[in-house]
Amino acid sequence: MAFEGLADKLSNAFKKLKNKGKLSEADVKEAMREVRLALLEADVNYKVAKDFTNKVTERAVGQDVMESLTPAQMVIKIVDEELTSLMGGDGARIEFASKPPTIIMLCGLQGSGKTTHAAKLAKMLKSQNRRPLLAACDIYRPAAIDQLKVVGEKVGVPVFEMGTENPVKIAKKAIAHAKDYGNDVVILDTAGRLHIDEALMNELKEIKAEVVPDEILLVIDSMTGQDAVNVAKSFNELLEISGVILTKLDGDTRGGAALSVKAVTGKPIKFAGIGEKLEDIEVFHPERMASRILGMGDVLTLIEDAQNKIDQKKAEEMAEKLMKNKFDFNDLNDQFEQIKKMGPLKGILSKIPGLGKQLDGVDIDDRQIDWVQAIILSMTPEERSNPSLMNPSRKRRIAAGSGRAVEEVNRLIKQLEQMQKMIKQMNARGKNGKKKKRKMLPGLGGMPMGGMPPYN
Repeated sequence: MAFEGLADKLSNAFKKLKNKGKLSEADVKEAMREVRLALLEADVNYKVAKDFTNKVTERAVGQDVMESLTPAQMVIKIVDEELTSLMGGDGARIEFASKPPTIIMLCGLQGSGKTTHAAKLAKMLKSQNRRPLLAACDIYRPAAIDQLKVVGEKVGVPVFEMGTENPVKIAKKAIAHAKDYGNDVVILDTAGRLHIDEALMNELKEIKAEVVPDEILLVIDSMTGQDAVNVAKSFNELLEISGVILTKLDGDTRGGAALSVKAVTGKPIKFAGIGEKLEDIEVFHPERMASRILGMGDVLTLIEDAQNKIDQKKAEEMAEKLMKNKFDFNDLNDQFEQIKKMGPLKGILSKIPGLGKQLDGVDIDDRQIDWVQAIILSMTPEERSNPSLMNPSRKRRIAAGSGRAVEEVNRLIKQLEQMQKMIKQMNARGKNGKKKKRKMLPGLGGMPMGGMPPYN
């Protein structure tokens, strides 16, 4: 996941501060030296890293911090605030036009994921009750128009295209089409190049001058690190972009682009691509990203993911079943299906405060869910509904059908029994009022946090 290396190094730097009862100026400067090195290793722009640590040091050696009862915590708080500021402060949103349609022009180099993210953005806007239109303005890359049609169909958004007509003309006609057919957002998928060249920039400048877009969003690949920042700087100088879509933030990226782009260009990251699926895009929240980098989790994003990706009707049905002490293998399988919609397990767990650091070095294999589901789906409908039917011969048949060991089948049955027992206890406590009910993870049908059985 993104920022893992940086998060580890920052954690080690702060651990040394926490081990000291009282901090001296030398302690703070030594810690900031390690922070600067960590930022540079994460491919953060040198000037950005230097300015960042200077700001933190200036605030951290103040009287309020040095004389605080918890100086190390105060330093971490300052780093959190400065990281948030570095990545854009309060966050940025799309500026919608007062008179539709809102025109969003996407630009970027070839291979940055521009066409895919045009569809991702369209899908997100559609879920917000907007009526987007995708416009195919990339007439040079082979199959670019066909690709946009395919992803447009997948997200249920119409695509406007005129073949290899002049891109400026296509953009103008797309906007006229949107006005005629009631589309309130037009997303222009412009042509990319393998590198920045004069012809590309001139074409983009012509489109900008002709249609006057409300937003010019640059799509950059976070895996390219400082190169991505240099690309952003060049596009901004020539086009005056309004924001950035940072792709592949779920990959093994060091995070330098995310931490440098705002400081270098003055333009915020507005969206982040967090996976390969067309729903894998999220609004970029600097304060939440800072929290993740510092290993403090990100509950708000976790809740939003649950609300957006979980079937709420199924969640309500599950909550009712839990209240009635009913929970069988069918329900467990449904829960796993819901969890899979939210993305990789490690990504989900890392957003829970306190769990991020505990996951360091832990290999969480998403296939574990598939293995459990294979066992469940090898059961008969009666066995799933009534686990008490299980006997040795049934267990052997299930193991053979799922390709797993009998020991794994036994373990899963035992874990279900433990979950059923736990649910009964929670309901009993809730009824007699002696103890509060255990917190539930919103959107997961009331499944207890941490209630998923460990499976190795």
